[in-house]
Parts: sequence; C-alpha cells; structure tokens
Amino acid sequence: MAVIEELIRKEGNGTISFGNYTLEEKSKVSDFEHAGDLYKVKTFKEITKLEKNGLFVYESVPGTAVKNLSITDREVSFAVEGFEDTQITLELEAEKEYKVYIDDTNIGKMKTNLGGKLVLSVELGANKGSEVRVVKL
Repeated sequence: MAVIEELIRKEGNGTISFGNYTLEEKSKVSDFEHAGDLYKVKTFKEITKLEKNGLFVYESVPGTAVKNLSITDREVSFAVEGFEDTQITLELEAEKEYKVYIDDTNIGKMKTNLGGKLVLSVELGANKGSEVRVVKL
C-alpha cells in the first residue's frame, strides 16, 4: 500500500482512502464530497485526521495512510500504513462495546468513553501495514 498522493480519494468499491505520512508539512483537503457527505483531511508525518460533515472520524499519531475506509452502523474497517507504531482514535457510539481485530486477530473487547472515542495501538513499520476491523457488539 502506498501513501495517498491526492490526500483523499474515492475507491471503486465505495470506500475512501486518505493520508500521506511522508509529508514534512501539514497539508489538507476540505469539502471532499463522497456519498452525500463532506470530508476534510489533514495529514503529514506527525498526524493524520479525518472529519465527516464537520465531525471527528479518525486520527492517528504519527501520521498514516488509510485505504478502503468503510463505516457502517455495526463496523468500521480499513487498512493502515505508517513509518512506526501508531495510536489511532476513532469516533464511534458513546459507551458501547466493540470487538477489535488487527490482521484478523481478535485483540479483545473495548468500550468507548462518554464522547464515543475508542483508542487503539497498531504496530506498523517499513513495509508493514495492518488491517483493522472494529465491530459493535
């Protein structure tokens, strides 16, 4: 998987891909329309952040590239790549329990906080990306 040179793009399967962790300076794209929603992405080597209709969706520290982000009522899934181990924050339903899978390995159940934030760590590195799936219980 490679970085997303255009910072955000629509994929043929109805998902979106975004992020470029190789950039030295912050870059952003606002008002990117997809499936009736407006997305905003900010990305560079230190952070990648995605908003949908002005609301928080995804953040990684340090920056990442995300491919095939799919969000449904029950599941969030995507592939992620970066230079090093990364902390990812997702906005989900408040105070709900989710089962988290990384590379098809169940890493356990996690509960979102009052604001709906779920924080997880993913081991990334040179030529090593991961598949992430978060399923509502």
